Amino acid sequence: MNQLRRLVLVEWSGLAVAIVIGAAILSMLAPNFLTEFNIYVMLRSFCVALLVGFAQMVTLGVGQMNIAVGALGGLVAIAFGGMMEVYGLPILAAVPVALLIGAAGGLINGLLTVRTGINGFIITLATASAFTGINLGITESIPFYKMPPALVAFGEQRIGAFPYLLIAPVIVAALLGLFFARTVPGRQLLAYGGNAQAAELSGIPRERTIVMAHVLSGLLAAAAAILAVAQLGSAQPSIGSDWLLLSFAAPIIGGAALTGGHVSVLGTLFAVILIALIENGMVLAKVDPYWVQFLLGALILAAVWLNRWRAVRTGTA
Repeated sequence: MNQLRRLVLVEWSGLAVAIVIGAAILSMLAPNFLTEFNIYVMLRSFCVALLVGFAQMVTLGVGQMNIAVGALGGLVAIAFGGMMEVYGLPILAAVPVALLIGAAGGLINGLLTVRTGINGFIITLATASAFTGINLGITESIPFYKMPPALVAFGEQRIGAFPYLLIAPVIVAALLGLFFARTVPGRQLLAYGGNAQAAELSGIPRERTIVMAHVLSGLLAAAAAILAVAQLGSAQPSIGSDWLLLSFAAPIIGGAALTGGHVSVLGTLFAVILIALIENGMVLAKVDPYWVQFLLGALILAAVWLNRWRAVRTGTA
């Protein structure tokens, strides 16, 4: 009985059950749900979504929010595509430059937050507008279509039901898990988010920790943008425009604390699988896709309530 209670109190346990039940129901209602191609389609959407969720998760870890996740991702996407189409940069040169642009955007967010003392929500709300303006100013809303064939092939190729795109998020998930569990900076990040005053008294630098979280968030948003360009086969200025709700839904449903101090890489991964399952099920059922937004909002509310209940039950509230 005690083992069952401990399992229920683990943030990803309910998600795992929901995924199994949901998959079982969909496999009975929609015969083509378990086809190789349909699983491939779900996994392709999962790849970008997971990195987007991770980008928000790291800022939630320090009790901050990054409203500019999608806007920065869109800017990185068009910069990445433009470097290859306009300037002829090879993929291996364009990828690190794109990642640096994302990290630089995160650095700007972090420095503005710590130097001005203004809440990160307001800072990233402002920089989101700035990043979007730069994006549209450079492209005039015209996509970059001439992507290298190797990049397009990477976005489309698969082994059975598993797309090549899945390689990046799996590696990132493993590295993030090690970062938060085994490294000093990762543990300091969560310690600061859990109790900023106690963390500072113990010698954890406030400014460096917040800036590190934002830089890491920008880096992950950039990685998501690169995968999105490969997935679409073009650099669209609209990339990232629908990331904001997803970026909060995945880590919050996965068990991240809004006040900081606790995140779950595995929980976020399961949450993205559940969201992909819901979206795919609605497509198979021919339900209006706009209802996905409603369901994500409802799931966020339910997750916040469940996390609060779990905190009370475990005595951490």
